[in-house]
Amino acid sequence: MVHLKAQCLLAAACGAMAVAAACTADLLVDDLSNSLSTNRNNLGSWTSDDGSMASISASDGILSFTPQSGAYFYETFPCQALQTDSYSHAQLEIKAPVAGAAFTTLRIPLSSFTGANLNAAVSIVIESFSSTEQWQLDKVSFVCDQTPTTLTTSTPAQVTSTSTRSTAISTASCSPLLVDDWASQSRLDFLGYNALLLPTGDDDTMQSRVVSNNHITLTPKSTDAYFFSQVGCVDATTYGGVSVWIKAPAGTTFKIELTSKTTCDGAITATSIQTTAQLGWTFDGTEKLYSFPFSKFSGLNLSKLRSIVLSAPSNAITLGPLSLYCGSTPSGWVVPTATSPAGPTSTVPAPAATASALVIDIFSSSSTNSLGFWHGGEDMNLSWGSSRLTISAPASDYAFTSLLSNGCRDLRGYSGSYLHIAYSGHTKFSVALQQHNSQCNSGVAPYPETRDSLEAGRYATGSDIYIPISHFNINLQRVSSVAIRSVYSTESFVLTKVEIVPSIPSGVSIPSKLPSGTLVFSCTRPNSFAFGIDDGNPRYSARLAQIIRDAGIKVTFFALGAVLEDDSTGMATLYKQLKSEGHQIALHSYTHPRMEELPSNAAIDWEYNEDYRVMNNIFGEKSNYFRPPYGVEGARMRQRWAAASGSEKPAYLINWSVDVQDWLWAETSTPEKQVDAFNSDVAKGGNLVVMHFSYNSTVEYFPEFIKQAKATGKQIMRIDQCMEDPNAPPL
Repeated sequence: MVHLKAQCLLAAACGAMAVAAACTADLLVDDLSNSLSTNRNNLGSWTSDDGSMASISASDGILSFTPQSGAYFYETFPCQALQTDSYSHAQLEIKAPVAGAAFTTLRIPLSSFTGANLNAAVSIVIESFSSTEQWQLDKVSFVCDQTPTTLTTSTPAQVTSTSTRSTAISTASCSPLLVDDWASQSRLDFLGYNALLLPTGDDDTMQSRVVSNNHITLTPKSTDAYFFSQVGCVDATTYGGVSVWIKAPAGTTFKIELTSKTTCDGAITATSIQTTAQLGWTFDGTEKLYSFPFSKFSGLNLSKLRSIVLSAPSNAITLGPLSLYCGSTPSGWVVPTATSPAGPTSTVPAPAATASALVIDIFSSSSTNSLGFWHGGEDMNLSWGSSRLTISAPASDYAFTSLLSNGCRDLRGYSGSYLHIAYSGHTKFSVALQQHNSQCNSGVAPYPETRDSLEAGRYATGSDIYIPISHFNINLQRVSSVAIRSVYSTESFVLTKVEIVPSIPSGVSIPSKLPSGTLVFSCTRPNSFAFGIDDGNPRYSARLAQIIRDAGIKVTFFALGAVLEDDSTGMATLYKQLKSEGHQIALHSYTHPRMEELPSNAAIDWEYNEDYRVMNNIFGEKSNYFRPPYGVEGARMRQRWAAASGSEKPAYLINWSVDVQDWLWAETSTPEKQVDAFNSDVAKGGNLVVMHFSYNSTVEYFPEFIKQAKATGKQIMRIDQCMEDPNAPPL
């Protein structure tokens, strides 16, 4: 519930005003094209923040600002008889600092400004920002010839909106409406969506919000905390009320707040609050179904219900599915049971090999392994003991790597042997053998060229992990290192030895090898180059598409399922058009989590299955190309991807060898470093790009990226074409 205050200020006197006439068009106050540099808006009047913002900048007609305490931004204009001239709303094109948010058209009824003389208006002030993260403002105007909205609240000047759309949800025949089933942490954190794909969040008022097993635990920072979930503009008159599963300690109290609108495209016009005491709710530390009929809340326009807010919690609270129930008898939403297909339980023979043992690492030195080569763990937490290493990882992005050579090491002679790891603690990590590039040169991209990651827990006994070298699907002639990576627990574990042994102890069983897909960082077709473009800001999509058309190239887009499914983003329409023009549309997950960090195979499967559901509905096809969010891959998500995509085609996981680093440089004072990053990776031989169209500067540099790629003499094409996929369209 990110909010701000829009406040019209009065003129002391308008003096001799021109004869009023009904408006015939909207009155544009400011399109922000020159306001920051000239302090003048489109009406030639003064506009400023008076230095009250922590930072403020303008680019491409967008004002970006970061508020601090007491910050404001105002627009002045010649005295306006807004009421007499039939203007009905103040309108802001604004983007709030909520994950996944886009620009919102926020219409505020002029009747909201209680006490203001609407026939003597001289300025509008935007203030009281609830977040000190970056906001963006695109346009300020007054709307002509709209029906005035009547308020039913006593605090009309405060407007709440983070939605990217105002959609009335039709419920001609009643069936329960799921608001949120807490299916995904990343749907909440990265996209800010509930199950309706509408905004939800806490505006940083909670200390933590943890999603697990279709529940969310909210831990407040203080009793000022709140958590909201928007329901669009739903006609709640067809429903009986709201039900939610709650677990809270005895004595817990909080408030439930409902909001509604008068018109779906207008601001919130009514709010009604009930405390847990008024609702008759008490808690005892066990989970129970709680509900209330809408009749408990007075003064609302139930035909246009806007949001449900939980506020002022006195303790941590765990919520289960939240829904609107039908009729007069409350019922709770039941989450459908999801089961992952059982993996093979068969074992394979484990004959002894003829090669001798090779000790790789006994962790006696923090700088080199037993072979005399480097080992290290990037940003992992490493604690070195006497011939032992304790590892904990803050996220699944990181790896502990132990080199087998300063170039390539040929392990073909060990193809019948076993990688042995002595450990204690958990096995929530992947074990990888990494393959060097064809030049065995770490200065050439990509490095590594690929790897195969296997699930430690499948091969573990109580204190040992034995993995057949033959289970690593890489070129054993060019092995560069062994890596312990993709840790999906914050708990520590201990390594004491990594070696290759010719045989395993009696009584140890080796599981069947599970398919784990094909991880690629570069194109395989000679003299090819490919742009892999991840989801971005719909605002820049038209410009991006035109750049691609002008360049006469084909590219690959990696689409987020939830964003495609949200009609307000326009992404489905965009990608349909791009697909019709010959571009490849591939998968990027449903909600953009670090896939390997998800708590279970079922949670991983949910991401793939939901993404496939959306892709099939929109495009009628099932892609076998997937880009892992953040580039993070691991054994479990690879195995589940191979299972989800099917066995008839290779299951590609597409990373990159050229990173424009838009995430690092695009919104800084040196956005040109994106070009430097691109050129640096291309100079190393990189030919597969990751970029986003999230930022204006990245899109504006895109023609330069294309120019530099063409200058290499390589042909730009789709990723499936550059991978020599026989199912790809011909060049």
